[in-house]
Amino acid sequence: MVTMIPADRIEQLNAASARRPIDPDVMLPGGLGDGQVLPEELLSVAGLDLELTRDQWARLSREELASITEAGIHFEAVLTAGFALLIARERELRAPFVTYLLHEIGEESRHSRLFVRLLDELAPEAQNPFARGLLGFLADRGVRAMVGFPALLYVLVLGGEEIPDLLQKRAGEHPDTDPFLREVNQYHRQEEARHLSFARTMLPAVWRRASPIDRCAVRFVAPCVIRGMFDLLVHPGVYATVGLPGWATWWNVRRAPKRIELRHRATRPVLGALLAAGVFRRGDVPRLWRGLCGVDAVGGATDQA
Repeated sequence: MVTMIPADRIEQLNAASARRPIDPDVMLPGGLGDGQVLPEELLSVAGLDLELTRDQWARLSREELASITEAGIHFEAVLTAGFALLIARERELRAPFVTYLLHEIGEESRHSRLFVRLLDELAPEAQNPFARGLLGFLADRGVRAMVGFPALLYVLVLGGEEIPDLLQKRAGEHPDTDPFLREVNQYHRQEEARHLSFARTMLPAVWRRASPIDRCAVRFVAPCVIRGMFDLLVHPGVYATVGLPGWATWWNVRRAPKRIELRHRATRPVLGALLAAGVFRRGDVPRLWRGLCGVDAVGGATDQA
C-alpha cells in the first residue's frame, strides 16, 4: 500500500500539522453567549413556517447545536477508532501516512475536547431516541462493522467532514451567529481542510486494494450511512424540548425542500472525490448515490435549471 500513495503530498500535510498545533483550551478560551446561538434560517426547521416565541427559538437553537455537537463527538470517536485499527494492522509504521493518521487522531481528540466544552455550556435536555433500545444496539453493531473496511471508512470520513464543513461555513458567514461559535467553526474548518485533503489523497490507493465486500459497501452501504449521518444531526428529541411533536417534526424536516437542498450541497463534494479517485465513472453513478446527492448518472445536479 505504501508504494501507491503520493508520499510527497502526505509529507506536506504532516509538516502543516506539526507546524501549527492548536490547543483549543488555550487559543479559544471564551464561551457561548446567552440566548440564541444560531439564526432561525440556519436551523433544521427553516422553511416549515413554525410560530415560536423568542424563548423557544433560542432554546431550539441551543438544543440543535448540542445535538450536532454530540453527533460530531461520536463521529470523531469512530474515525479515531478506525484510524487506530489501520495503524494496528499496518506493517510499515514509518510510512508518512501512518504519521499523518497519528496527527489526525490527536487533532480530532482536541476538537472533541472543545465540543465537550460546548456541551457543558449548552446543557442540553433533549433525549435522543436513536441512542436507546434496538436502534442504539443496531447503530453500535454497525459502527463496529464499518471500521473494519478501509475504503468504506475513508468514504465515510469524507461524508463526516464535508457535511459539518458546509454547516459551519454557513454559520460563520451569518452575522447573527454567536461570536464564540463563529470562532469555533473557523478553527475547526481550518484543521478539517487538511483532513479532507488527506482522505482524498489516500482514497485512490485504498480503493485499488479494497476487497470485493469493501467495494460493495462503498456502493450500497456508504450512501445510506451518510444520509443517516445527515438526518440524525438533529434528532427528534430536540423538537420536543420546545413543545413540537418530536417524530412528526423530524419527518417533516427530512422532507423539507430546504433541508434536501442542503443535503445535496453537503454530499456532492463526496461524490466528486469518488469520481476523481476512479471509484465510480461518469455515466455510471449508482442510484443510491444519485438520490443522496441529487445528481444524475453522470454526476450532474438534477435540481438546477
